[in-house]
Amino acid sequence: MPKITFLGAGSTVFAKNLAGDILSYPELADCTISLHDIDETRLKTSETVARQVAATLGAHPTIEATTDRRESLEGADYAIGMFQVGGYKPSTVIDFEVPKKYGLRQTIADTLGIGGIMRALRTIPVMLDMCNDMEEVGQPNIAFLNYVNPMAMNCWAVFRDSPVNTIGLCHSVQGTAEQLAHDIGVPIEEINYLSAGINHMAFYLRFERKTDDGVEDLYPRIRQVVADGRIPDWNRVRYEMLTRLGYFVTESSEHFAEYTPWFIKRDRPDLIEKYHIPLDEYPRRCENQIAGWEILRKDLERGADIEVRRSKEYGSLIIHSMETGTPRVVYGNVPNHGIIDNLPQGCAVEVPVLVDKNGMQPTRIGALPPQLAAVMRTNINVQELTVEAALTRKREHIYHAAMLDPHTAAELDLDQIYALVDDLIEAHGEWLPEYS
Repeated sequence: MPKITFLGAGSTVFAKNLAGDILSYPELADCTISLHDIDETRLKTSETVARQVAATLGAHPTIEATTDRRESLEGADYAIGMFQVGGYKPSTVIDFEVPKKYGLRQTIADTLGIGGIMRALRTIPVMLDMCNDMEEVGQPNIAFLNYVNPMAMNCWAVFRDSPVNTIGLCHSVQGTAEQLAHDIGVPIEEINYLSAGINHMAFYLRFERKTDDGVEDLYPRIRQVVADGRIPDWNRVRYEMLTRLGYFVTESSEHFAEYTPWFIKRDRPDLIEKYHIPLDEYPRRCENQIAGWEILRKDLERGADIEVRRSKEYGSLIIHSMETGTPRVVYGNVPNHGIIDNLPQGCAVEVPVLVDKNGMQPTRIGALPPQLAAVMRTNINVQELTVEAALTRKREHIYHAAMLDPHTAAELDLDQIYALVDDLIEAHGEWLPEYS
C-alpha cells in the first residue's frame, strides 16, 4: 500500500476532500496517510477529520500526524502540496493592503500581479526545501502533486531546481467546463474538450460533443450566450475575452481581470461596475474559510457526523491510476519540453496528461493560436523573472517582474513600482529575508 503525505494538512477542508477521494477507492483504502503541518491545533483537527472520513467510508488506512516534515515524508510514495507560506495574516493581508496605498487594487492576488509575485517569493524556497526532503527520505520515484499557488511560478522553480517528479494540479479546467455546459444547456457527460496553455490562462481549443451525424462544435452555442444577453454577471470578463480572442479561458473572471491591463483601473470605476469585478475577493474568501474551519472544529468536538463526497480534484485519480494501471487523462502543469511550440521552452504549461502505470505522460499540443500564445507570454514574462529572483536571490529581478506585470504596469509608473516593491519586501520582513 502506498504512503501519501499531505504537506499543509492544516488546510482541513481540502485535506478532508482529498482523503475522502483517496479512501473511496478500495485499492487505496488501506494506504498510509501522513498529515504534516506546522500548526499543531489545525493539524490535530485535520487528523480527527481524516479518521472520521475513514470510518465513514469503512476504510482502514494508517493515519499519522506530525509537525516533523522529514518524518512525514519518510518512505512516501506521493506528496501532496496544499500549504500557504505566511498565511492569510499577515502575508495575504500585506499583499492587498500595501498596494492599495498606491491605488493598485486586486481581486485574488495569488497567481500573478504584485500579490502573486510576493506569494511566489515566500513559497518557492519552502517548496524547494520540501523537494529536497522528498529526494532524500522519500521513495526513489516519489511523485509530488502540487496544489499550491502561484501554480506556474512554483512549478517552474521546481522544474528548474529539483529532480522530483512534479505535476501541478488545479480544478479550473474541469470546473469551467461544467459552468459552460450549464450555460449552453448540454450535459457535461456528453462534452469532449481540449484545453491548453498556462495555469489560469489556458483556453478550450475544442469544445464539442458526438452526435448521430458526427461531431458538433459547441462554440456556436457558447457565442449564442453572448448574442442572447445571457451572460452571468460574475462571468462577464471571460465572455468579453471570448468575443475578442475567439476562445474561452479556463480560469474565473475575477482572476483573469487582474492578469491583464484592461479591466481594473483606479480612474475607471465604470469598468468595475460593467464587468462586476469583485475587488478584494480573496480576503473575503479567507475570512469565510477561517469562520468555516472554526465551525467545523466545534462540530467535531461535539461529535457531529461528517459528510464525505467525491470532489473534482485530480489528485486521487493520479494516485489510483499509477497504483492500478487504470488509464486516465487529467489536466496538469508540466515543463514545456516540446509540448507547446510557441511558448517558451521549460516554462510551466497546463495540458492533458495521460496517467497509468508508466506515470504521467503529457500530450503534445503543437502551436497555439497566435493571439492566445501572445497574451500568455505577457504572464510568462512575469513568471520567469519571479522564478529567476527566487532562485538567484537577486532583488533586481523582483523589480523587473513587477515592471512587466500587465496590471501593475498599466496603473503605476516606474518609480511607484520600485517603491511598492521596496515597501512590500519591508512589510513581509521575516518571510523575505533574502531580499531585506
